[in-house]
Parts: sequence; structure tokens; C-alpha cells
Amino acid sequence: MTSAEELRTAVEKRYAEIARSGSSCCGDQTLVKIGYAKEEFEALPEPALMGLGCGNPVRLAELRAGETVADLGSGGGLDVLLAARQVGPTGRVIGVDMTPEMLARARANAERLGLANVEFRQGLIEALPVADSSVDVILSNCVINLAPDKGAVFKEAFRVLKPGGRVVVSDMVARAELPSEVREDPTLWAACLGGALPEEEYLGALRRAGLIAIEVLAREGMERGPVYSITVRASRPETPEACDGP
Repeated sequence: MTSAEELRTAVEKRYAEIARSGSSCCGDQTLVKIGYAKEEFEALPEPALMGLGCGNPVRLAELRAGETVADLGSGGGLDVLLAARQVGPTGRVIGVDMTPEMLARARANAERLGLANVEFRQGLIEALPVADSSVDVILSNCVINLAPDKGAVFKEAFRVLKPGGRVVVSDMVARAELPSEVREDPTLWAACLGGALPEEEYLGALRRAGLIAIEVLAREGMERGPVYSITVRASRPETPEACDGP
């Protein structure tokens, strides 16, 4: 059986290579296909437009001025930069990524824009370098499927969210459980295929972490292949009594 460390190593290697090359494939063309409008990113540095992701969680998060946001698996920083516009100078956006090459690219992009309300931290999304109950909104874009332990990711999201805070993530899910030869292939895992859970299992992991009001906002690509993308919104209860439980 492939270990979590082997899977993580494959993911980090792939995204370090992408960070060095500057794009996964088609840059801004891919961003338009997955839900970004050109006017959203046309003023951003070209190195931020890497063509990564499977949705546009920033657009659906309804961010407000003054909010604190954490982006899990922030890559080259695109969603962090977009979120920083929306929360404004009184808000704050924290990008978390495990790959040094991605963090270097993201920090350079933020510096080009002179953003003072953005920071990037190295760490695993299963063990976020973020304080308890300190974040209004969790974002993530096609990254949680890459984590060996999705349950730990959602528990961490719950931990760092303020009561009443919300999660809006785009991710890849599977129509059914994938064959073991797919799930245990590090190359397929790093390509956002091997780690995709069946949709109901994915939503169940959100519930088990204590998140409520879980809603699928969008599904894309259901007509082709064994996996497709969803964008999901969920919330941390205002009070412990409001929790749905496991």
C-alpha cells in the first residue's frame, strides 16, 4: 500500500515543477474555462495565472471587507490575491502551501502588487499553521483531493474557523470509489485523480468534522470521465449545540 508520505512527495514534486515552469498548461485560458472572468485577473501579475484549479471559490464565497481568510493550498497565490481585493485593507488573507517553490512565487506576486494584507505560510493543510477560531472564511481550490487524510483537513478547517465562519471549496470528486491501482498510484494522485473521493463520502467528511449547512453550489464535468469538480459551501456552527454531530 502506498504511504501518505509517498503520496505527499509525489504531489510536492509535481507542484514544484509547475512552480518552476510557471504553468500547468494554458494559463488564463484554463482559468476562464474553470469559472474565472478575465476582468477578475487581468490586472494581476502574469506569474499568478498558472492555470491551476477546478472552480472559482472566491466568487462564491461572498467575501466582505474586514474578514480574515485562509486559502488551503494557495499555490501561486491567485485566489489569495483576488480575496485580498475583496476583504480590503482592514481584512487579511493567509495562504498555506507545503511547496517552497509555490510559496516563493506567491510571495513575489503579492510583492508586485504591494499588498500589505496578505501573507503566505508553509505547512500541511492537515495541520494548519493558523490559530484556533481566527478565520472567517476557508477557501481551497482543487487541493483537498491531494491530501492523504481529508478528514484531518476538514477538522483543521473547523478548528481555525470562528463560530459562524464558512468554508467554500472547489475540488475533484469521483462518481464511485476508484480502483486501488488508481488510488495508490502517486502520479495519478498528484494529477488530481487518485485522491478523489466519491461525492457522498467527501460531503460526509465535512459533516463528521462538525460542519453544517453543507451545500453543493456547482458541479462541472459530470458528463466525462471518472471524476468531476464540485464547489461546496459549509459553516461552523455559531454554538456547539448547533452542530449536526458525526
